[in-house]
Amino acid sequence: MRRIGKWLGRILLVLCLALIATGLWKREEIKRLMAVNSLFAPDRIVQNFSNMDAAFLHVPVPKGDAPPSDLPRGTPATMPATLDSFVRDRHVTSLLVLRDGAVVFEEYYLGTGPNDLRIGWSLSKSFLSALTGILHHDGTLPDLDAQVTDWVPLLKGGAYDGATVRNVLHMATGVTFDEDYKDRNSDINRMGRILALGGEMDSFAAGLQDRFAPPGSDWKYTSIDTHVLGMVLRAASGRSLPDLMSEKIVRPLRLERAPYYLTDGTSVAFALGGINMTTRDYARFGQMYLQQGEWQGRQIVPADWIVTATTATAPTDPDQMGYGYQWWMPRDARPREYMGRGVYGQYLYINEPAGVVIVLTAADPPFQDRAVQRENLELFRAIADTR
Repeated sequence: MRRIGKWLGRILLVLCLALIATGLWKREEIKRLMAVNSLFAPDRIVQNFSNMDAAFLHVPVPKGDAPPSDLPRGTPATMPATLDSFVRDRHVTSLLVLRDGAVVFEEYYLGTGPNDLRIGWSLSKSFLSALTGILHHDGTLPDLDAQVTDWVPLLKGGAYDGATVRNVLHMATGVTFDEDYKDRNSDINRMGRILALGGEMDSFAAGLQDRFAPPGSDWKYTSIDTHVLGMVLRAASGRSLPDLMSEKIVRPLRLERAPYYLTDGTSVAFALGGINMTTRDYARFGQMYLQQGEWQGRQIVPADWIVTATTATAPTDPDQMGYGYQWWMPRDARPREYMGRGVYGQYLYINEPAGVVIVLTAADPPFQDRAVQRENLELFRAIADTR
């Protein structure tokens, strides 16, 4: 018995040492997985959204050595009387308003500040749309009606076989993808765990097999479509998205702080939701769009692309918001009124006739509620209508 006990003790010791070694070897993956599981915890969400680089793989998007472009101060705006309650109820972390290119309102809340690099979540999609327009215009990506498998053979035989570049821009691929953030086993949450554990997003996209409709026939918000768009841009250019974003958009805008992208385990940018930058730099991007792609004497994004991308051309149902090329239009959209949106209340609202750009960042749990979305739009319009 004593000998058996001794051997059992040795076996337990070996197992404990093995577990400790595995924990040390996989500590970064474990840390990232724990970060995913607590990412939206009420007591952590605000801090997390300003410090995504502390828990996730990431790469910088170099901004160059040029001084930041001018973002002048204008006459302070008269804000709606409901602003204070809106900020409280919507868990706002920052709000910045440009009118005619000048800052007329800028405030930070819940312990955040102007130097915070806030995650844009799906605002990142609108940045990728801009990059697509640039590469289409310069001939790198000449045909939007080419099939994505022409550029990315890895996608052959899967759900994306037969889908075109325009289909992924429109989110009209018909690919089945469950985007329920509250369901731990949904596709979007499985994808998040793959990202946290250093897996490959390309393989995840290629592994999708099911479609609910033929490509181009129906619209459904499908975030993985944007990753596939990124795969096409990488294949067409032979370059990484951070490299392209740096050269084509970030450096020409002359941002205040270098942004960064979250990445998977192969350093591939999390194109559908992983860009992080300051509120003021989101505003620069929005003002460039309002100015039809021109920024301080330089045409960054082709003007005709901006009009096309921000026009509701996707096959959405009448009761849904309009959608263009990775940009949203309200159902009752005013002329040239559009926005980028990200989960938990990230917004880049643009009203060209009013000359207004609004950046809103938040940590708002009921962000999917249609009444909340309507409340956000009403605030943006009230600000745009006030002189």
